[in-house]
Amino acid sequence: DIWTVKTFKKNLDIKVMKYDDQEMEFDIIGIFPALINAFRRILISEVPTMAIEKVIVHQNKTVMQDEILAHRLGLIPLKANPRLFQFRMPDDSVGTDTDTLEYELRVKCVKNPHCRVGHYRQEDMYLDYHVMSKDIKWVPIGGQSSIHKAEDVGPVHDDIVIVKMRPGHELHVTMKAVKGIGKDHAKFSPVGTASYRLLPYIELLDEVEGPSAERLKSYFSQGVIDIVEVKGRKLATVKNPRIDMCSRNVLTDKDLKKKVIIGRVKDHYIFTIESVTKIPPDELFREAIKIMKKKCTDALMELKKMDRNK
Repeated sequence: DIWTVKTFKKNLDIKVMKYDDQEMEFDIIGIFPALINAFRRILISEVPTMAIEKVIVHQNKTVMQDEILAHRLGLIPLKANPRLFQFRMPDDSVGTDTDTLEYELRVKCVKNPHCRVGHYRQEDMYLDYHVMSKDIKWVPIGGQSSIHKAEDVGPVHDDIVIVKMRPGHELHVTMKAVKGIGKDHAKFSPVGTASYRLLPYIELLDEVEGPSAERLKSYFSQGVIDIVEVKGRKLATVKNPRIDMCSRNVLTDKDLKKKVIIGRVKDHYIFTIESVTKIPPDELFREAIKIMKKKCTDALMELKKMDRNK
């Protein structure tokens, strides 16, 4: 069939199946693989976020090397909304209050003076023996304190263990976070996973009953095939093909492989987005669409320039 915008708009359908602040699963029907894969790639590598870019180590008496510590800090996701910041200029090594966030981490482990004799648990013996992401404190620069709140720019999760310490260990670092994209470094990627798969298709060509029905059920993922009782007969029926992992084990059965058709619906995609930032997954998908539209606009402009130069 000839592709047209009119038929594409007519056949396109989106159904949200699961949704919360961190994960979203939705169906896109009537779309072709190149476009759905473009959205996946943009989500992973081109939707911007804020992440720690520079770590200045003032004191590190822990067992962790400076380089490993800086890498761990860079991977801690931040709540800061990237739409409120600008990309830092390539030749700017200092940054301003419009493109940079600064943080400080200062923790010292000491013995607990109130620990009773005979108590050997680390939580009883030591104070500040775990350096956690909640210990990272935001340091406003310029006029940031009038625009942002500490709870809006801190780490997404407070319970990430950065390093473990013992009495005598001390850690003091300052950090600078900037706006970036996953194409530059994975720490800027806003998603843990952004993936898609085709909707599984399962059709029974003939009735399958009794022991054969039980055998058929065992070939598929749990919940795909159900056994119902009809007039005293136990018959297999397709309950939920969407959760099937397409193992194709049924094709190894000489009898049952003739009674079932398995495949995938060619234009029905199940798309999953897991956000690791404070931005909900549906907003991340909208940002991916905006980036795609800008790419298309830029491409059309370049084509027009080429036509004018001929």
